[in-house]
Amino acid sequence: MTAFFQSLGMSYEAAWFTATIAGILLIAFPLMLAVALIIYSERKLWAAFALRRGPNVVGPFGILQSFADGLKVFLQETIIPSASNRGLFLIAPIITFTVALMAWAVIPFADGVVLSDINVGLLYILAISSLGVYGVIISGWASNSKYPFYSSMRAAAQMISYEVSIGFILICVVLWAGTFNMGGIIEGQKGHIFGFINAYALNPLLFPIAVMFLISAMAETARAPFDLTEAESEIVAGYQTEYSSMAFALFWLGEYANVLLMCALNAILFWGGHLPPVDWAPLYMVPGIIWFFGKILVMFFIFAWVKATVPRYRYDQLMRLGWKVFLPISLFWVFLVSGYLMLTRYDKQSAPAGTEWVVCGDAKHWNPRCGKREQEN
Repeated sequence: MTAFFQSLGMSYEAAWFTATIAGILLIAFPLMLAVALIIYSERKLWAAFALRRGPNVVGPFGILQSFADGLKVFLQETIIPSASNRGLFLIAPIITFTVALMAWAVIPFADGVVLSDINVGLLYILAISSLGVYGVIISGWASNSKYPFYSSMRAAAQMISYEVSIGFILICVVLWAGTFNMGGIIEGQKGHIFGFINAYALNPLLFPIAVMFLISAMAETARAPFDLTEAESEIVAGYQTEYSSMAFALFWLGEYANVLLMCALNAILFWGGHLPPVDWAPLYMVPGIIWFFGKILVMFFIFAWVKATVPRYRYDQLMRLGWKVFLPISLFWVFLVSGYLMLTRYDKQSAPAGTEWVVCGDAKHWNPRCGKREQEN
């Protein structure tokens, strides 16, 4: 895109800046539209599970209901509690919304279609997603109300608890792929099972942690059955109780942007990203971005399905699952995956003479997956 703007007579610096802004807008605007559409889709799914109709009045089949709700929220008055910390009260939803968008900078939508193709993309996502807890904590504290503050404490404990197990799960994926680059992780899934199936989830060694990652993602985003931050019977509406108008809407936009991000990460880490599910030539005629969005929709359907059917956990059950079940299992799986790789891939003594070595991130191994090949000295 930079070259295109340079062809229009811009200097390199101006062309790079314009291309970066254009890339950000090309991600942010469709993402906001997608959030509105998935809210509508989720409400329709919940209605179908409960044998109801769902939104069906505003627009054809009720498809404009989310936009009508957004307009209603936009026209409402912003009420700031008199005893609150005004500055922090207003900046909290901005932090939540901004952080939710920042993580999309390294998501590859198709081969080469990514805003910033950095070598540590997975670390960047882990760091950015960890910043979301600040918006939650600040909103609960700045409201100067007990119920939002209790909810923010719960949310912080919940997010931190499940980020630990998610971190160990990501270590397993990085060990297997040999790189932190998101595109490299996707390419590492080509031809894994029997030489023609593209997906980590079909790997018997990594499938259990794929399930754990899906459940941890629901807890990380405070989705049912782990929505203890908004248990109406206990703490009113959670840390955003005192918010109204667009400040309240920013929390919801940030939450659904995070849900979509977790669906995208599931697709990238365990389902081949923009690759077709089977390494069959005709399937590559379908654009990679279609495969990617299709996998995101499947993962979102699972999120909505679970929310509509699984009862809410108690808080002690939530913490026990994170610390006493997922953490030990994820730690054991790091040991299991690293041990398997040491025996099968990284054992230099067992590599036959003249084997081609592959540079994949910072690791060298003789299983040809990605990167530039080098002959063994």
